[in-house]
Amino acid sequence: MKRQQIVHSGERPYRCDVCNKTFMKMDHLKVHQRVHTGERPYLCDLCNKTFASKSALNVHQRVHTGERPYRCDVCNKTFSNKGHLNIHQRVHTGERPYHCDVCNKSFMKMDHLKVHQRVHTGEHPYRCDVCNKTFSHKGHLNIHQRVHTGERPYCCDVCNKAFMKMDHLKLHQRVHTGERPYLCDLCNKTFGSKSALNVHQRVHTGERPYRCDVCNETFRTLDNLKVHQRVHTGERPYCCDVCNETFRTLDNLKVHQRVHTGERPYLCDLCNKTFGRKSVLNVHQRVHTGERPYCCDCCSKTFSHKNDLKRHLLSCCKQHP
Repeated sequence: MKRQQIVHSGERPYRCDVCNKTFMKMDHLKVHQRVHTGERPYLCDLCNKTFASKSALNVHQRVHTGERPYRCDVCNKTFSNKGHLNIHQRVHTGERPYHCDVCNKSFMKMDHLKVHQRVHTGEHPYRCDVCNKTFSHKGHLNIHQRVHTGERPYCCDVCNKAFMKMDHLKLHQRVHTGERPYLCDLCNKTFGSKSALNVHQRVHTGERPYRCDVCNETFRTLDNLKVHQRVHTGERPYCCDVCNETFRTLDNLKVHQRVHTGERPYLCDLCNKTFGRKSVLNVHQRVHTGERPYCCDCCSKTFSHKNDLKRHLLSCCKQHP
């Protein structure tokens, strides 16, 4: 009777002498105190993992038995833990009970709020023991450590290409499915990723946010800037394993290797002639189309190839200074 009265009155007479947290029952206090003592008296006889309470052990054992007794009455998804069901149901109700007191952003889970608050505090409690880089989220540290271990746990079931992140695998799989869910609202071109769309839209806006600090040339993407900077540094990181010639870009190396392999993947659909480079095919097709895009400013003579114009200018400019 006395215990029932405590429930109704809200009284919490049992207090932890370490952190002052209070409890309605002595048993709950005893279990809580194991947080401070580190005591974990309940042992799983299948994997030897230990727990502070019998109830925590019971929930854990469902990992081994596969038991998921809690079911969502909206989508029928099942859970091994009542707390996990309660959190899941917020997907359907829209409830986000945890609010950031700095920016008022709300979250479904307290853990998500705690991680978010590190945006404001600058806290990075997780440190890589190889390079000392720090992270605000344990999951981000785990992903980063794959840079050092070389682990790529997410594998494409079509071509077996492996990735460090599940998100990267999902983006890659669109190569096989042809899915391009991101649409440019200016030209209706579609893209497989949001980042690719963002880069493309700079064609329309003219934005070139990446600037070379040597010559001030600007670029749409950071990768393009990095490749350009090799002009100044002389870096040529890609080496042909046949003749040891080096290149600034991987694409240039791949094109060069066709000299050794004899591969000519670009086919003219008018005369079936093949070429090792797309640009050479484009120039060749002018034989069929009659296109002559290069024009002499002195005499208005036109050419199908830029080099032909350059040779012409050497003599024409002397005649028409």
